[in-house]
Amino acid sequence: MIEELPTYINLLFGATVILSIGWFYWAVRSKTCLLLIIGWTILQSVIGLQGFYQDLEAMPPKIMLFGILPTLILITIIFFNKRGKNFIDKFNLKTLTYFHSIRIPVEIVLALLFHHKLVSVYMTYEGTNFDMFSGVTAALIAYIAFRNNIVNKKLLIAWNILCLFLLLNVVITAFFAFPTPFQKLAFDQPNIAILYFPFNLLPTVIVPMVLFGHLAAIRQLKK
Repeated sequence: MIEELPTYINLLFGATVILSIGWFYWAVRSKTCLLLIIGWTILQSVIGLQGFYQDLEAMPPKIMLFGILPTLILITIIFFNKRGKNFIDKFNLKTLTYFHSIRIPVEIVLALLFHHKLVSVYMTYEGTNFDMFSGVTAALIAYIAFRNNIVNKKLLIAWNILCLFLLLNVVITAFFAFPTPFQKLAFDQPNIAILYFPFNLLPTVIVPMVLFGHLAAIRQLKK
């Protein structure tokens, strides 16, 4: 953990992780999925507490190889597997839309980390991160799209695609502001918070759920 960081920021982010897992489970309603996410979160927490990701000499970066890549592989397997597709099609689309409101506390935490010089300004709404839009509009879109028992598929598809691009913008920016040989941004204040617990749970737990949520919604709506 980052010793000089105020405790309330750690607690706020910890609560955000727990809320995001619970909210995602409410949308998917799968105990197997819940246990998998909890197990993965515990594993990533242990790794983060041991300082495993703080080794910046490793190439590729350990957090990408052991934290992010496994989630991308799992998501790919689910989408290209018949049982996985059936699993996705059972998601509660309305709850899944509301779920993206979790990005509001995430963005608040990122802003706090920026002011403590632990992430780049590009990672916040003060820079080029527009992901707050997704969080702020999630509840409104869910209300409009599902009112009167009629699903506005066109609105939901457009919103999910837009928010997916906003998420990818943040991910790409984070990659280029990370202290590796690939760094192109924020040399004076790179993204180092994600190397420490609990903030390593952002790219390894929360972001994969958000990404999976958008992809699952788009699949359901286009089906």
